[in-house]
This record gives sequence, structure tokens and C-alpha cells, in this order.
Amino acid sequence: MEFRQSSKLNDVCYEIRGPVVDQANALEEAGHSVLRLNTGNPATFGFEAPEEILQDIIRNLPRAHGYSDSRGILPARRAVVQYYQQRGVDGVTVNDVYLGNGVSELIQMAVTALVDDGDEVLVPMPDYPLWTAVVRLAGGKAVHYACDEQADWFPDLDDIAAKITTRTKAIVVINPNNPTGAVYPKELLEGILDLARRHQLMVLADEIYDKILYDDVEHHCLAALADDVLTLTFNGLSKSYRVAGFRSGWLVVSGPKQHASDYLEGLTMLSGMRLCPNVPAQYAVQAALGGHQSINDLVLPGGRLTEQRDVAYRALNEIPGVSCVKPKGALYAFARLDPAVHRIVDDERFVLDLLLREKIHVVQGTGFNWPRPDHFRFVTLPRADDLETAINRIGRFLATYRQV
Repeated sequence: MEFRQSSKLNDVCYEIRGPVVDQANALEEAGHSVLRLNTGNPATFGFEAPEEILQDIIRNLPRAHGYSDSRGILPARRAVVQYYQQRGVDGVTVNDVYLGNGVSELIQMAVTALVDDGDEVLVPMPDYPLWTAVVRLAGGKAVHYACDEQADWFPDLDDIAAKITTRTKAIVVINPNNPTGAVYPKELLEGILDLARRHQLMVLADEIYDKILYDDVEHHCLAALADDVLTLTFNGLSKSYRVAGFRSGWLVVSGPKQHASDYLEGLTMLSGMRLCPNVPAQYAVQAALGGHQSINDLVLPGGRLTEQRDVAYRALNEIPGVSCVKPKGALYAFARLDPAVHRIVDDERFVLDLLLREKIHVVQGTGFNWPRPDHFRFVTLPRADDLETAINRIGRFLATYRQV
């Protein structure tokens, strides 16, 4: 008997770690050096975890060998509550906080608890592909709303409104955005909240990059803008505190929870089914949120992350036929390949050919549910000199690359 994957996986994909990764692994096994620009993994590029976080985990290891509360340890959840109180989110208690093995686990739990077969969830286009994947895995339909590249990659409110139906249950907002690096103004977020309010939608706010901001741009916490809209906010330590491997994230429920008691019962049940989050990593949360915010130095003018963003933006736009909207947050650039210059009909093949020839691993735009093969995402975590060298190599590759 041949065992095959479940049909539930037929429309599920996650190209950040997709088939091209297997080829990259094979190249490394054959002795080649591959520049991995497909995942936002700070540790790979020399970003160290803050010392106070490591020390808190070490000190608490003797008490971290048993299960915790299924929602997470109390000091960590209290620290999360205080963080959102400081950001203007009212009415949140420790019972509204769920800790998780990274934000990814919490996204899966939240969507699984909400979506029935045929239900629709509005997801940005382009998106972080986990959102589309988990909606489909839950039996729902991810309906992609347009983000406008000509308008700094901001969501199109008219397009969102046009795609709301009687089956729509929620809207996903990724801010700062992965993959585009867009950071949304307050007026736009209020417009999204107004649509959610009028159509009684849940808002799922992915804010994992809320501290990685450039050029003095301000991040507005979505939950703080409307206490009458049920909002689930997702965040964690992976990016801002450079501890992606700890898998330490949280979900915060805010707004009119009295109308969501049945849903929250389901979310709590799923929380209990995994027994609890990774306990040692939970001890990082209080130290991170209450300690020195070293991320601020990295995003100041002249800071390492800002310098790397600047180099990537400039160098990409210097390649003939390539353009990139300047990222205002996060760790990525979403570059456009002008179809009149670079006739790419299969962007996964483009990414694979780039990998084979230049040993540089990026991710094709269609992997982020972008509908055309004319973009790719590029991680801006390598040091500035290494970034410039890599982008110059991409430019040389494109100068002679043809698909049609």
C-alpha cells in the first residue's frame, strides 16, 4: 500500500521552506556555500541574543522542567499585558494572553478554532504565506485583498470592501508587512477597522515586526485603535530580540470578548491540547519586554539594520529593470522585475536558476501569493558589504538570464 499525503494539503504551500530549499541543501552537502536569503533568521547573520534574556532562561532552568499552565507562565503573561497597556490597549488581563511556540503555532490555533469548511478569511496580497496555508488547512478559503505597490504597498480599502461576503469571518492585517516592509498609517488602519466593525469581522493583527521601524515611522497597534472590534494580536521575540530559535510568541485577545465566548472556549481547548508552550523560552518574555530594548540602536540612522536596508534598497534599484519600494519596517525587500526587461514566466524556475548559478537563495513572489511571476523577496539581514556583493551578483545574473 502506498501512503499519500492528506488531501487537506492539496492547496497548502509554504515556499519560504519549499522545494528550492531541498536544492539549496543538496548544494551545501556537495560542498558549496549558499547565501540563504530566504528566511529572516537573525542568528545566521551574527545577531546575538540579548544577554539578559539568556541569563533569565539559565537561572530559571531548574524550575522549567515541568508543564506550565496551558496558556503560559504567569510572569510572562503579565509582562505581555503590561506591554499592551503601555500601548493603549484597554481591558486585557492575563487570561486574555496565550503564549506559544512562536507566533506560527498561535496563528494555526487561532484559525483552526475559527474557520469551518467554506468560511472565508481576508488575507493581504502579497502575504506571509503561513496565513493562507493555515486557512486552507482548516477547510476555509483565503480571499486575497490587494496591496498597491504604487501606493507604498498599502492595502486597497475598496478592494477589501468588495471581497467581503456572508462567509467572511475575519481579516488578517500584517503590519509592518512581510514581505513588502510597508508600515501602515493610522488612517488606513482605522479604515480597515471600520470595515471589520460594519461587517462584524474578527481582526487578526500580525505585528511581529512592530519594533523594527526605519526613518522615524510610527507603528500603530491595531488593538489600541478600536475597543469595540474583537482583535487578536500576534507578536513575539523572534525578530526584535533575535531569538528565533527559542520559539517564544504570544497572542492577545482584546475588544468585546463577551460576544466570542464560544470561540475563546475553542481556542483555550486547543491551547490545552498541546499541554503548554516550551517552558524555558517563556522565561525570556519578561526579561525581553522589561529590559533594555537593544533593537532601537539597530534601527537608528547608522544602525546596522538601517544601513543594510539602505544598501539593499539602493543596490536593487540600480539593477536595470529592477525596482523596489523602500521598506519602512521589517527585514525584507520585495523587488519587482520589469516584465518588459526581464521576461520571467516561471518565478520559481528563476529562483532555482539563480541558486544553481550564483548560490544565492531568495524566494519567488508567487510564494507570497502574489499573482504574477514578477517579484522576489530578499532578506536584508547580511552585513552591508555582503548584501552589496550579493545584489551585484543578482544583477550580473539578470543581465544574461532569459526564460523566453
